[in-house]
This record gives sequence, structure tokens and C-alpha cells, in this order.
Amino acid sequence: MSDKLLHIEDLHAEVEGKEILKGLNLSLDKGEIHAMMGPNGSGKSTLAYVLTGRPGYKVTQGKIFYKGEDILGLAPDERAQKGIFLAFQYPTEVPGVSVVNFMRTAYNAIHADEQLSAMKFRMYLQEKIDLLEIPSELVDRYVNQGFSGGEKKRNEILQMAVLSPELAIMDETDSGLDIDALKHVSAGVNKLAGPEVGILLITHYQRLLNYIRPSQIHVLMDGRVVKSGGFELAERLEAEGYAGIAQELGLSVEDVVEVE
Repeated sequence: MSDKLLHIEDLHAEVEGKEILKGLNLSLDKGEIHAMMGPNGSGKSTLAYVLTGRPGYKVTQGKIFYKGEDILGLAPDERAQKGIFLAFQYPTEVPGVSVVNFMRTAYNAIHADEQLSAMKFRMYLQEKIDLLEIPSELVDRYVNQGFSGGEKKRNEILQMAVLSPELAIMDETDSGLDIDALKHVSAGVNKLAGPEVGILLITHYQRLLNYIRPSQIHVLMDGRVVKSGGFELAERLEAEGYAGIAQELGLSVEDVVEVE
């Protein structure tokens, strides 16, 4: 066990009988931003779903400690109540449910001892909207229905601001964003980062890290963290691709890079 905010030991996980994570180790503390990079099929999104307890993702070996507690036996809502948040790569539409009502329900579910009335929650939400410079009318629309890619990701960051997690997992937040939306979303993440939250950024590309500078970068290949380092590692990946790391480690490129 570790006193880190998040500590993962020898994590193995499978989906529909296929092993995806094959002995992953990782530690992350409050105040830190870690980036997890890797090719398609390396297990990045699987890691995010296993951490948040998504059904269908079976842990076969290893442990996940969050604030010193083994959380593998906890349901997704129990993990959320303890301060674990996931920003989805592909946020789901919820027709007929407004963003403001959705977020108030989520807030009250997590803060069972601090239920906010509709008026008080609207005032609290407006503070977060102002902080992140998000158009107020966004929260009166149905959740993600008709949203652009940038609006969906801004909505995810707004949820993060409202719920104030201690561990935020961001699954390919840069996916599908043009440069302006990427800058806006990244600025929001930077505003929410701080000494009371640990952030795990999951991404394919170095471009996100030009705007959100991580304290550590990890390369995930074939279900394992094969290399960790500082920002220079991201720059190397941009120049050489994942094939360069694979060659250095004596790994088969076909094993770590998904063939289209």
C-alpha cells in the first residue's frame, strides 16, 4: 500500500475474456498532473474504466489503492462519492434532461450531507460558469444533445468544476477538438488544477501537453507502463512515434501499435 492519492500495483484486467492490462503500475499524488500516452489498443481507456469501476471490465490480478483504500470492491457511484471523476472521450447525450438538472442531481448524489436547493445550486453553478468562461445558455440545453465536440468537452470540464473531485481522469479530452476548442478546454483544466486534486490525462498526442503541462509522462504499450519521464519524453514521441520507444525496449512494433 502507499500514501499516494492513487497507487496501482500489478494491475491485470480483461474485457470479454481478452486481457488488456497486463501488469500496470502507477502512482499519482495530489497536486500532480500525469499524462498517460500510448498507441491505439494499448489499454489507455481500459485503465480509465477500470479505475472508475465500469461494468464489463474485469480485474483479474493486482490492486488499486485510492487514498490508501483498496477500491476494487466499490461500485462506480461509491468511487464517485469518494472523489473520483471521469471525463469521457465520447460524452453521452441525455435527451430531455437539462445540463443544470443533471449536474444538480450529480452534485447532491455525491454530497449527501450538503443538498442544495435549485436556487442555491444555480448560484453555485454560475460561479463555475464564470470561472471557466462558458456561455450560460449551455446549461439550459439537454445534456450533450446537439452539442459540438468542443461544447461536449467544455461541459465535461464544467462537471469537473461542479463536483470538485480529488482524482480527475480525463480520457482523451483533446479528441475531436479544433485548436480553439483545445485551448479553451485546456485553460479550464489548468484553472481547476491545484494542490487538492490529482489529474491523469490520457491522450494519443503531444499537442494537448503544449497547453496542460504534466509533471510526469508515462508510455503505455501492450497493457504496461514501459517508460516514464518528463516533458522531453512527449517531445521524443512527437519526433519518433511509439515505434522509436518500442525499438529501444526491444518490443515488436506490431504488438504495441494497432494495425488499422
